[in-house]
Amino acid sequence: MLAPSHNLWLVPAAYLVGSIPFGLILARIFAATDVRKAGSGNIGATNVARVAGPIPGILTLVLDATKGAAAVLLAGYFSGNSSTWMMLAGATALVGHCYPPWLRFKGGKGVAPALGVFAALCLPALLLDLGFFIVVLLVWRYVSLASIAAAAGMPLLVYVLWAPGHAPPLVVTFGTLFCSGLVVFKHDANLQRLVEGTEPHFFSRKSKQDKA
Repeated sequence: MLAPSHNLWLVPAAYLVGSIPFGLILARIFAATDVRKAGSGNIGATNVARVAGPIPGILTLVLDATKGAAAVLLAGYFSGNSSTWMMLAGATALVGHCYPPWLRFKGGKGVAPALGVFAALCLPALLLDLGFFIVVLLVWRYVSLASIAAAAGMPLLVYVLWAPGHAPPLVVTFGTLFCSGLVVFKHDANLQRLVEGTEPHFFSRKSKQDKA
């Protein structure tokens, strides 16, 4: 196990891992298009699926989730499974995805990498939250609403399910709140459309607005 001061490199490393724009890369490979100039302009899986097709969309979802999990697992490996460093790395990877330097800090909305982060940090909470996401999606048919609801529910689920009879460390509690807040914040335009009643339903082809 490395000394704590030696673990500082994990933060910028996690940011760089999170900043890899898989959606942009895959849309160019599969459809020879810049996903930022089509549909909603978002580099996330939903817009990639609409612009380039379901296969690159699914690959974007998987790879974005993988980079979130990879950042956490990398931090765990080099810090002796320190929850502090794992949480910091996960949150930083999420920031990298939402604000990548390569794209003038205009990235995705953070749902997929957050999925990977919490799959690595607290799998039981993530699985229950996925169930919550699916229920909201099936009932209301808005990916954005399901994403926001799942993000809002994650802090409570992590707090309750971190370990039997034990609350998580404060850094995990506040780190989860930060990640949840960032995902909700990145959906501000979706929230406005939901209030106005103009948000498109899941896989609506008539709208150019992204939902997740």
